[in-house]
Amino acid sequence: MAIPPDSGSEGPEEVHDINVTPFIDVILVLLIIFMVAAPLSTVDVAVDLPAAAVKPALRPEKPVFLTIKPDLDLVVGDATVSKQELARVLLVAVEHDTTRRIFLRADKAVPYGRVMEVMESLRAAGLLKVSLVALEKSP
Repeated sequence: MAIPPDSGSEGPEEVHDINVTPFIDVILVLLIIFMVAAPLSTVDVAVDLPAAAVKPALRPEKPVFLTIKPDLDLVVGDATVSKQELARVLLVAVEHDTTRRIFLRADKAVPYGRVMEVMESLRAAGLLKVSLVALEKSP
């Protein structure tokens, strides 16, 4: 852009437009970086996770145990319950205090899907504090 010689001003006028070309270049580079990095951040590798030796947590005075036996029967304390009665029996066992912790024990032979169904039933009943019980691994 040329400046007319007889404009009478002391210098060229300031341009009040923002130059967005460098901004668009940076955004496109970031987009490419994220497009390349996103597939690398997903975990699709099947692994057999090891057991860990952890210090056992303190046991409450009156713990409420929910057990899933190998034949998929549900047991609260010592009483066998059906899936339909589970929420009601657990609420009675915790004295309708939904902040109390439920200790969930499941046999190794129980399918993971069954454990998740039971945990979903607990969530639907408002029992959100669930601890999974396992054998302590010796170091």
